Amino acid sequence: MKTAVVICPGRGTYNAPELGYLRRFFPDAGLLARFDALRTQAGQETLTALDGAAKFSLSTHSRGDNASALIFAATLGDFLSLDGEAVRVVGVTGNSMGWYSALACAGATTPDDGFRIANTMGTLMQNALIGGQLVYPWMGDDWVPDPARKAGLLALMAEIATRPDHALALSIDLGGLLVLAGNEAGLKAFEAAVPPVQGRFPMRLGNHAAFHTALQAPVAAQGQAALPQALFRQPALPLIDGRGHVWWPGANTTAALRDYTLGHQVTETYDLTAALRSAAREFAPDLFIVTGPGNTLGGAVAQSLILANWRGMGSKTDFQKQQTTDPILVSMGLEDQRGRVTNGAR
Repeated sequence: MKTAVVICPGRGTYNAPELGYLRRFFPDAGLLARFDALRTQAGQETLTALDGAAKFSLSTHSRGDNASALIFAATLGDFLSLDGEAVRVVGVTGNSMGWYSALACAGATTPDDGFRIANTMGTLMQNALIGGQLVYPWMGDDWVPDPARKAGLLALMAEIATRPDHALALSIDLGGLLVLAGNEAGLKAFEAAVPPVQGRFPMRLGNHAAFHTALQAPVAAQGQAALPQALFRQPALPLIDGRGHVWWPGANTTAALRDYTLGHQVTETYDLTAALRSAAREFAPDLFIVTGPGNTLGGAVAQSLILANWRGMGSKTDFQKQQTTDPILVSMGLEDQRGRVTNGAR
């Protein structure tokens, strides 16, 4: 049996290739029906209908109120599909909204209450849609760390944020990528100041607000008003949050967990790089398992492990060699990989 840290993905991971993911892989029809009932009660389209649509619609499926619910369900379904005889989960973390999924996977909420949290916060953010996000790399194609380049980009970001009517901040520290968030003036100023790279960066993220910045303070307040402490429980598994802090079972209060989830986690930088560094060094797992949907988080996980100097890796070549000889990363969104950690993969 191998030990594993599970990583729950965030927004932007349910795309056209993932249409039908719940139909193919969700293991509990009764639980999905309860999620659908909660959506119906809120006047929202059911997950079954969204996932079963004839065609993927960017304007529909990527909306915060729909995407958050779809991603939460797909992630939880994959977690529930893990083969307990092949894998022993020793810790759970997530990226951005993946924190809500991580709460449920670790037992810090029930599946139904976790869904309520994710669906509510996704809906509140969609309704407000304050600001936006863009992505820009600070590592090259070789994934060799370049701290000076990262420092220069963060300095540029900080300078832009001092300009009148410009808002810009680090939203997510995502391995070799910086996810920046702000208002239109701040985002445009950064886009104008940096050279295009890899044919796609700087890249705006559609239907994304200025997550994990002070601009989300109104959404945090609404979430705190809508989601009571009774939704939270002591986790059954260690949880690593967006600061790299470990929430050990029985060692924290549910009030503190709620305060972080609906406070700091909404309005401050989410540092996935730090979360994975803590996960690697604290738990030293045999595997890092990224649940579905999608497989876009794999690169950032590998880059974060390189930054943590995990198993002596210092570049993309080192990671690829490690994956070939003794794989450490499994992406459940890739069907050939999910079979390594599930029973009866379809």
